[in-house]
Amino acid sequence: MKRLITLCVAILFVSCKKEVKIDYVLFSGKIDNPKQEILTILKGSKKIKEVSITNEGTFIDTLKIETGYYNLSHGNETTAMYLSPGDEINVTLNTEKFDETIKYSGLGSENSNFLAEKYMANENADINYIELFSKEETEFLKELNTIKNSKLEFLKKQKDLDLNFITLEEKNIEYDYLSSIQSYPSAHGYYTKKEDFKPSLEFLKPLDTIDYNNEVDYNNIDNYKNLVQRYYSNKINETENPKEVFETINKQTFPSLKTDLAKSLSYQITPNYENNEAYYNGIITMSSDEKFKEDLTNKYNKVKKLTKGMPSPKFVNYENHKGGTTSLDDLKGQFVYIDVWATWCGPCIKEIPSLKKVEKQYHGKNIAFISASIDREKDHDKWVKMVTDKELGGIQLMADKDWKSLFVTEYAIDGIPRFILIDPDGNIVSADAPRPSNPELIELFDDLKI
Repeated sequence: MKRLITLCVAILFVSCKKEVKIDYVLFSGKIDNPKQEILTILKGSKKIKEVSITNEGTFIDTLKIETGYYNLSHGNETTAMYLSPGDEINVTLNTEKFDETIKYSGLGSENSNFLAEKYMANENADINYIELFSKEETEFLKELNTIKNSKLEFLKKQKDLDLNFITLEEKNIEYDYLSSIQSYPSAHGYYTKKEDFKPSLEFLKPLDTIDYNNEVDYNNIDNYKNLVQRYYSNKINETENPKEVFETINKQTFPSLKTDLAKSLSYQITPNYENNEAYYNGIITMSSDEKFKEDLTNKYNKVKKLTKGMPSPKFVNYENHKGGTTSLDDLKGQFVYIDVWATWCGPCIKEIPSLKKVEKQYHGKNIAFISASIDREKDHDKWVKMVTDKELGGIQLMADKDWKSLFVTEYAIDGIPRFILIDPDGNIVSADAPRPSNPELIELFDDLKI
């Protein structure tokens, strides 16, 4: 009897032990043709962990994370994942065809496999967004609804997905739909060259139902994040009193939104912009990142000096595609129009035909056309080849230290393409001049009697 009582007590003790909660993901896999010795796990733009890859391309580690969307980054490629504590995920991929070969197996892998399949489905859909946003309201909404419904159907066909994940994906599809409606006025005006285009009030009605202060969705759903950031950016850009809008954002919104808005709006501080001071003061109050605020202050102070008539910062001994080197001082006595670009920059490439046209129009005039590439040193041969293949005119130069070149940093350049106009005495005419595709550039040249 005594032994029975002891056994019962032992069983009771074992059954009452606290259940161990697993708070990590077991993450392993193999990469064929790895590009580097690590892969990186990200939550948005925040680095969660770097995972080491062996010489054989294998890896294994644990990730202490909360349930949600993450990104796996390796080389120049990134893919989305959905992870939960307790998952045991094994990843295989070949970097030669990254998106086409990535596969997940193990406990909790179904959700990430769906995201990989969804990405390829979207790629294969090959939607022409220029044509889509050029359509008139009725046709645009009709096609947008077709796209939305196809995405919902694709989701419904999947099996074994987590119910919470399905809810998030349904929200993601809805937010993507609303984001397209939100983008339509500016995109339609741009693609159809109707600068004063205004959509009907009925068209914009779906946006009236959006709660722009949903912190949970903001931190978990990228399409909602984009929707909210664009909403507040538009409010600031469209108001005559940016200071007032910044104060409202500071009082009514949550920290992660303020941090993201501060970073994205910092790119608005550029030479010639009349609201630089309001933006600077507003951004400083939104951010709690001291390093970011220090860098922003340095940029703002530089921008204040880049006014018309001030001596231009100089580039010295930039490599010339035709041989030798060229410095800004070599061009004294003529106007200098500078295009700061790179071979990887889509908007830069898009300006090339217009730049060629302007160069031809002003051939023999008192103006030099400079294209200064900020490609990295490892892409030097790519720059040489593109200049040759595209038969780029003007004076083709390569900056000495890409983004860190003194000329680039002194002009506070943090986005390209950037165009600069300097007068024959080496002074600034415009530190943020019109692009070649903008008719205002020719108007400016005419005013200067070039």
